[in-house]
Amino acid sequence: MAAALSRADVLEKVREHLSIELEIPLDKITESTRMREDLDADSLDLYELVMELEDTYGISVSEEEAARIETVGNAVDFVAGRLGVAA
Repeated sequence: MAAALSRADVLEKVREHLSIELEIPLDKITESTRMREDLDADSLDLYELVMELEDTYGISVSEEEAARIETVGNAVDFVAGRLGVAA
């Protein structure tokens, strides 16, 4: 399954999740969108995103790794790196 995924697929999934979870229009969420500053996401929101990524992609994210995810692009890069997805 991972081989069929592209980075764009991962980006779309992350954007959709954040849009639904935080009730923010999809067009307001880009790769450079900052989780806390731009989306006003709190630690619970970020925890839920990490759980969603773990469940969706079958990966695990440590607390230290999660703490480094500051933008939507960071989340996408992390998942893509774990899955070996090409850019």
